[in-house]
Amino acid sequence: MTLQEMSRDYREAAEPLRRRLRELRRMLSETEDPEEIWHIRRRIAELTPMLTQVNEMAELTEHYYERGYYRSEKYTL
Repeated sequence: MTLQEMSRDYREAAEPLRRRLRELRRMLSETEDPEEIWHIRRRIAELTPMLTQVNEMAELTEHYYERGYYRSEKYTL
């Protein structure tokens, strides 16, 4: 598998997370139950870093070999 293929796979993996976060935000705007609000916010808080990391990995693998591409220290040795 090439890094370009990995990048594509990461982008595809991000889509279900994006859809779920949109759905949770919609649910949050429609509910008034404090317990349900707490659970929805908790789930959003868990999924958001996952989506961020998948997006960062897609970006990194897509541009890894480009000269001058800035790599986050988070993913370098």
